Amino acid sequence: MKSGLDLVAQHLRLMPGKPHMNAISIMGPMQIALVHTPIPIPGDHEVLVKVKASGICGTDVHIARGEYLGAYPIVPGHEFSGTIESLGAKVTKFQVGDRVAIEPNVSCGHCQYCLNDIINFCENWSAVGVTRPGGMAEYVCVPESAAFSSSDLAFETAAFMEPLSCILHGATKLNFSKSPHVLIMGAGPIGLMFAQVCKFKGAQSVSILEKQETRLKLAEKVGTGEVFSDLSELEDNYFDCIIDATGAIALMESSIRTIKKGGEVLFFGVPERGATLKIDAFKFFEKGLSLYTSYTSVKNSQEALDLLRSGAVNVSTLISHSLPLREFERSIKMLSEDHSETLKIMLNPEL
Repeated sequence: MKSGLDLVAQHLRLMPGKPHMNAISIMGPMQIALVHTPIPIPGDHEVLVKVKASGICGTDVHIARGEYLGAYPIVPGHEFSGTIESLGAKVTKFQVGDRVAIEPNVSCGHCQYCLNDIINFCENWSAVGVTRPGGMAEYVCVPESAAFSSSDLAFETAAFMEPLSCILHGATKLNFSKSPHVLIMGAGPIGLMFAQVCKFKGAQSVSILEKQETRLKLAEKVGTGEVFSDLSELEDNYFDCIIDATGAIALMESSIRTIKKGGEVLFFGVPERGATLKIDAFKFFEKGLSLYTSYTSVKNSQEALDLLRSGAVNVSTLISHSLPLREFERSIKMLSEDHSETLKIMLNPEL
């Protein structure tokens, strides 16, 4: 039987005798190791990226625990940026040294979903850092099509391209002229970015619900409406639009009480697999509500970079920790157990 390290080497398409790098490998649920392994060689249509900043996402936590997505062994990391170190033989879009941010989702282009332009449901979907080796490494190979020029953006800022692109996809479901008064449930990095996107898209006011004191202070600076610390503070039938950015069942269920007639509800946060949502079906019918969900993104990466460049979405206050690769496992535990002071954790392979 092959060892976990042998499987990682095989998965990365590695060649013996090549220069080595450090990478995080998840061998199985909470089986995490920092491995020293050869640097991968880009295929014809791939670029080799030297990773400069890689953000840890809730999806990484789920993968590490064995709860959601992921294929073991896997080098995680799907929110990252860096510089191009080398080019595949048929790459034409980039040059060595270019700064790039990575869109992790890779679609086939020919299944029924791709042909109907809903590539986020591609039947042959794969993703950098989820089913392909990701950015929790010093180097990673990605398809040329997955790389977007981040030019003058700071590396840590550019690493927010992926989560922001998901938010932008979610925002396309909503009509802010019809639903001008918005409530964001949760003031983590996603909720705080979503609040800024709502303002940019034309929401008249953006209120935020958050119980953690540190996040509440950030919410006060980002929102344009009220800031609430408890569900009991929310009036019935008050908001035109509610966006849940937590995946917490109690908050998702409460949205039906708080939303106005004819309102819009977006369930954006990821709930626990198998969790049951109980909604008063008659109340939902009586109010004539529109309920949406949102899964990953659909061609939103360039818009995300544009918003980061313009400052319309400011992520400078969302990074709570910048740590070396070896702190990945501790970071997962921090995100799982302590939400008071922890926002976005960035790993820097050069530290």
